[in-house]
Amino acid sequence: MTTLQTKLARVALVALCAVGAWQAFQVTPAWASSRLTVCAQDLYVRDAPAGIFIGTLYAGQTMEVTEYSPSGQWAYGFAYGHVNKWGWVQNGWFCK
Repeated sequence: MTTLQTKLARVALVALCAVGAWQAFQVTPAWASSRLTVCAQDLYVRDAPAGIFIGTLYAGQTMEVTEYSPSGQWAYGFAYGHVNKWGWVQNGWFCK
């Protein structure tokens, strides 16, 4: 193996390790892609994380969560109840 081939192999190995480490941090919570109940008095539904208000979910209403923001602070999915739209809500206000 030439010096160039050795260097390229090392670069490829480092890249694979970096991708593996990144994927380890992208673990989806066990309760992802499930219908969750709102426990807050009200929860604003937005068009994007911290985006424009498009509706309100109230305590006891549900949302089918399909994904989370990389920070985990926002949940995306279909908001049932009075909203009946796809949108983002602040995470942490669902019943456990």
